[in-house]
Amino acid sequence: MSVLDRIGQKLLFSFDPETAHGMSIAALRCGLPVGAAAARDARLKTSLCGLDFPNPLGMAAGYDKNAEVPDALLGLGFGFAEVGTITPLPQSGNPKPRIFRLTADEAVINRLGFNNEGHAAAEKRLAARKGRPGIVGVNIGANKDSADRIADYERGVARFAPYASYLTVNISSPNTPGLRNMQAREQLGELLSRVMAARAAASAQPPVFLKIAPDLVEAELEDIAAEVAEKTIDGVIVSNTTLARTGLRSGVVANETGGLSGKPLFERSTAVLARMRKLLGPSMAIVGVGGIDSTETALEKIRAGADLVQLYTGMIYAGPALPGRIVAGMARFVEKERLGSIRVLRDSRLNQWAARPL
Repeated sequence: MSVLDRIGQKLLFSFDPETAHGMSIAALRCGLPVGAAAARDARLKTSLCGLDFPNPLGMAAGYDKNAEVPDALLGLGFGFAEVGTITPLPQSGNPKPRIFRLTADEAVINRLGFNNEGHAAAEKRLAARKGRPGIVGVNIGANKDSADRIADYERGVARFAPYASYLTVNISSPNTPGLRNMQAREQLGELLSRVMAARAAASAQPPVFLKIAPDLVEAELEDIAAEVAEKTIDGVIVSNTTLARTGLRSGVVANETGGLSGKPLFERSTAVLARMRKLLGPSMAIVGVGGIDSTETALEKIRAGADLVQLYTGMIYAGPALPGRIVAGMARFVEKERLGSIRVLRDSRLNQWAARPL
């Protein structure tokens, strides 16, 4: 971490996490020089689902909830950015405080609850950037008090298909009561059928990804893989935050309810990723998320079966220059190993990761 990053982190850490998050969004919106993008390297290009990613590192959903700064994020060095989660109606989310730093663990617990400004506000911003370069995915969700949550996802598809490079169906947040139940096979089958029908009826047909939780057992992963294959979903994002609290060092704050993200999530999320790759086969698009905070952790996700990777919490602790550093590190790695493409690394440690206990 540079001296500038350390000063910035100290400043942001003097505020509560939610205020600090808002300040970072404001800095990006104003165009402040918060980080330098890494130079492009053709060996890092990844083509997937008809999209050409300049590099495999993306910003995960949860940071830019309202599609305010996707282009600024791309300017930090990310190969793609995912905005959201966006619900049809605006909602305030759960009561504050609802974000907690676990500094000793380089982790965060959040119970935000899909706080966002709703479809209309995000659509206005995305429509304004239509035609600009850069891959921007849109993560869609359901309102907490919705009478028909699947219909909320259908609305998200219809609304954002014209603007999204890809769509992510998020049913894996632990902070909306009952949402994770939609990962059960019968509910998931209906959801995916209706989502894919909504995409077929939309004015554009971007790829559709499904984002799953890390807290799934083998049989549940098998059911999800079967439904994803049957409904011809384009890809899977593994994974969202975890409810597990194993091995944390951060004391009483570790007992806060909500989803845990950051360094402690790496092992579990990567083992689940490898299992999904085994279940889905070599052709399915898989995005690896959870605990990425360095070039080496990003590369290890790829070795475990990921085509693309995403981060968020790592940037809280390593600063806004992290994506540029990771991408530069990837370029150095492919040069040192004399690889024609970073994609040849995929699955090289698949069996080792898939064998790890959940």
